[in-house]
Amino acid sequence: MSNSISPLRSASVVPYASTGFFNEIVLDYISGKETLQPFYEHPVSWEGLEAAMRKRDKAPVNRTVLVQALENQYRAAGLDADEKVTASIELLKKTTTYTVCTAHQPNIFTGYLYFVYKILHAIRLAEELKVKQPSADFVPVFYMGSEDADLDELGKIFLSGDKLIWNTKQTGAVGRMKTKGLEPILNRIQGELSVLPFGEELIQLLKKAYLESPDIQTATFKLVHELFKAYGLVVLIADQPELKRLMLPVFEEDLFSHTPSAIVTETNKRLSAGYKVQANPREINLFYLEDGIRNRIEKQGDGFSVVDTSLKFSSAELRTELNAHPERFSPNVILRGLYQETILPNIAFIGGGGELAYWLELKDLFYHYKVPYPVQVVRNSFLLVTHKTLGKIERLELEPVDFFQSAEQLLNELVKRDSSVQVHLTNEIRDTASFYQHLQKLAGSIDTTLHPHVAALEKRMLKQLGELEKKMLRAEKRKFSDQSRQLKLIRSSLFPNNSLQERVENFLPYYAQYGPAFIEKMHRESTAIDQQFIISIL
Repeated sequence: MSNSISPLRSASVVPYASTGFFNEIVLDYISGKETLQPFYEHPVSWEGLEAAMRKRDKAPVNRTVLVQALENQYRAAGLDADEKVTASIELLKKTTTYTVCTAHQPNIFTGYLYFVYKILHAIRLAEELKVKQPSADFVPVFYMGSEDADLDELGKIFLSGDKLIWNTKQTGAVGRMKTKGLEPILNRIQGELSVLPFGEELIQLLKKAYLESPDIQTATFKLVHELFKAYGLVVLIADQPELKRLMLPVFEEDLFSHTPSAIVTETNKRLSAGYKVQANPREINLFYLEDGIRNRIEKQGDGFSVVDTSLKFSSAELRTELNAHPERFSPNVILRGLYQETILPNIAFIGGGGELAYWLELKDLFYHYKVPYPVQVVRNSFLLVTHKTLGKIERLELEPVDFFQSAEQLLNELVKRDSSVQVHLTNEIRDTASFYQHLQKLAGSIDTTLHPHVAALEKRMLKQLGELEKKMLRAEKRKFSDQSRQLKLIRSSLFPNNSLQERVENFLPYYAQYGPAFIEKMHRESTAIDQQFIISIL
């Protein structure tokens, strides 16, 4: 396989509703269904984004604190100054600069393909906004959810169908975990991918990020920075005391008045009338965060305790702790988005279906705290098809889009198309229906009470014909064993574990094969607000 990517074929798109992989709330949101409109503010349109800008103008953020935090963060990581990233950070000082944000946890080695897709979507939308609004500036931001403690989810990747797990006994926020113990996974990656055209370059990038960093969040920061710095992407690690301090009023209300819980609970009552609620608030929506622990804070009598620890606070002590060490308080899913929008001059958030579902619970919470609610944009999804796979598909006289069906459905269609004998009874069933319509008229002219008897005969006959068609199809399919095997192999390569490719595979094999051209192609084919599934030929 060549290490270049052919530009001859352009990407094609498929409506999300036609893929069979997206739930009702995502499809209803994309289609603008009225039942969801009360739960968001701006539509996904250029007019909606402009309205979000005007709302943001009325609610300025503390740009001084934001820029200083970013400068400190890049300096602490020891990253080489990059002209485009430095320019992006400098732009954030201006009141006419807005951000387009996406967010994700620091999965080791980025975790899944969609990690890359959502970042490129934010970049593309920021670029298109600049074209539409040349008097303003737009900076793409990757907000790292480094405080997440779900190691089972963040500590694994899939490579060539194998699950590679980071064996570590560390606990607490994954972003703060030391990178020790990742060498076996790196060795496996090196052994498999170093022979590819850009394999060694990739391995050096991974080693520099993960083996020369004190923790996972710094390693992820370095990796994302290197992959996307050419596009001016700003990476934000929000686990910083000066940024958390901007949330003190909200954190205090959550701890002592439980206001966020009450607001979101009311929203969820309305949302649950038509949809499954993604996240329910707790009485307190903050974790206590220190190295090794990120545990829930609970009210106990007149005081507070940190679950599964010996830590206890009186109300006065907890208030003092909050003001002295805001970095020790970590928002859960109910407050994380509010934190993000409090510190960023943001107008659009790029997220997956699960993220969209919980963001739709939060509009009233944003209204209460007078924080602008951003445009929610469902992230781009891609199906990557190599030229080798495309050749196999075309030899079967099919198209990649056909493989959104199951292998069984595809085989049925292929047999009906290519069989030398008739295996479907469409005409016969149609003729049977016409025959029984004639019988209905004939019997009715004698006695109308005969109608139910004729209808029962028709129903029985149509059922028997349907069963006969199935048996004929099964018998003929046995002659198509080779095509059946090919269909299953192709579909399993495009939809591993019968799931979307982007939810299983990692970007590493593609980068090792194509290098930066892979990122460039995904960037070129990313859409801004079109909201359709993209099929990309590599």
